[in-house]
Amino acid sequence: MDLSVVVPLYNEEESLPELCGWINKVVDANGLSTEIILVDDGSTDNSWSVIGQLSAQHGNIKGIKFQRNYGKSAALNEGFKAATGNVVITMDADLQDSPDEIPELYGMIAVDGFDMVSGWKKKRYDNTFTKNIPSKFFNRVTRQMSKIKLHDFNCGLKSYNKKVVKSIEIYGEMHRYIPVLAKWAGFRKIGEKVVEHRPRKYGVTKFGWERFINGFLDLASIMFVGRFGKKPMHFFGLWGTVFFLVGLVVSIYLIVSKFIDPEFALTNRPAFFLALTLVLLGSQFFLAGFIGELISRSATDRNNYLIEKKLGL
Repeated sequence: MDLSVVVPLYNEEESLPELCGWINKVVDANGLSTEIILVDDGSTDNSWSVIGQLSAQHGNIKGIKFQRNYGKSAALNEGFKAATGNVVITMDADLQDSPDEIPELYGMIAVDGFDMVSGWKKKRYDNTFTKNIPSKFFNRVTRQMSKIKLHDFNCGLKSYNKKVVKSIEIYGEMHRYIPVLAKWAGFRKIGEKVVEHRPRKYGVTKFGWERFINGFLDLASIMFVGRFGKKPMHFFGLWGTVFFLVGLVVSIYLIVSKFIDPEFALTNRPAFFLALTLVLLGSQFFLAGFIGELISRSATDRNNYLIEKKLGL
């Protein structure tokens, strides 16, 4: 299979026939053997019935249906598990992503050798205040923290080498940061392509204001787990040591002051409570580090590292 097109969807019954027809037209014109995987994220309309009809008409269309709405990350994760193509392309089901971009995205992986290519909607048709401005802000912060030079991390139109999607796990709201996940998994050749952004033709947007808060929390989580997931004591032990030593120094100062001046009011000093707080924090951080190490060493995937090649084994 040359190509797998993974499409997560929620209440998109109107756009599915047009989208699938457009994808098949493009891939047939370019001679690509393709499967289309439609992942229904617990739709409450007739999306699943439409998927069944399309699958009966076209043998390359497959469907996955969730019992309830779990979110885009879960839908993409299941789509990646089911994908068998050498190249995997994701796109949204609302027709704002153009299937005409597929041949170039495929070529950048299959011919140019990129591990992953992210679309960049340079010209957008979304509401400027509610989507464009927050999106630019999030992209800037993510770019600075991850050191990945992309303009649009959250673009739904992306292409991947099969190895990438089989090496990462997406959960929560992590679909926004798939390039970061790919980088932490060892895939460094991440490219970008300017793609067409089309006005919404059917339905309404499925994302609300809460995505801004979730976005920051997920970015913090992924940066922490990527760096300290297999060595939590390196983080908690470091800060535990710093807090404990600072608290210890302040405590020694207070004790010495008490010996020098018996009238020194030890417990009435703010420094006393500061020292006590720092010592307790340091001890708790150490305890958290030890617990983290126990959990990490007991995890079944503690030694699951991505191996690119083996020789003589």
